[in-house]
Amino acid sequence: MRNTAEEGPSGAVRVFLLDDHEVVRRGVRDLLDVEDGLEVVGEASTAEQALARVPALRPDVAVLDVRLPDGDGVSVCRELRSRVPGLFCLMLTSFDDEEALLDAIMAGASGYVLKQISGTDLVNAVRTVATGQSLLDPATTARLMRRLRSDGEEERQPDQLAQLTEREREILGLIGEGLTNREIGLRLFLAEKTVKNHISRMLTKLGVTRRVQAAVIASQTLGERGPEEHGPGPRH
Repeated sequence: MRNTAEEGPSGAVRVFLLDDHEVVRRGVRDLLDVEDGLEVVGEASTAEQALARVPALRPDVAVLDVRLPDGDGVSVCRELRSRVPGLFCLMLTSFDDEEALLDAIMAGASGYVLKQISGTDLVNAVRTVATGQSLLDPATTARLMRRLRSDGEEERQPDQLAQLTEREREILGLIGEGLTNREIGLRLFLAEKTVKNHISRMLTKLGVTRRVQAAVIASQTLGERGPEEHGPGPRH
């Protein structure tokens, strides 16, 4: 498996574009295609198209719009990273949204940039994430995670955690590790749909609506319990 995009057979970084605006896609394609060492190998306007095309094309970098007509780029990032090992995702958005940034971090995105970015900076951003480096500012990321942990401590109630079944606690821990639904299913020998159903019930019991909130609760809970208290491993 490749560690960086620079090890591809052609020497060029293979890029896939996802944006629901054709003008934006054309502009980014034209910008990248004229650059030495960059090659746009495919594009999509919806999440469904991207999920169908990217695994077949196997690009090195996926430039993903955050807001889409049939979903969101963060969910696409999470799913694609589970399907295409070694894929780096660069989130592209018109909005400076802290919640979307947090979700992108939890989904494993390598970068998060605004569409107001200059052409030169976007090219540099693609090259940077293609080498496995992150464009997520460490100080900003740490500040946002501290704020979210603080919010989670105020919202979390002991009786909410007590309501979780043993299986839901297992899944909560794996969410905290950053695993996708597909990866959790493989780890616990469950169908992906079953994992989704468990997570839906778990979020209701915890009184939260977002996966990233559950991930923060998981990090707090596991941090407070010793290794022997984490419960049994996967059932065989």
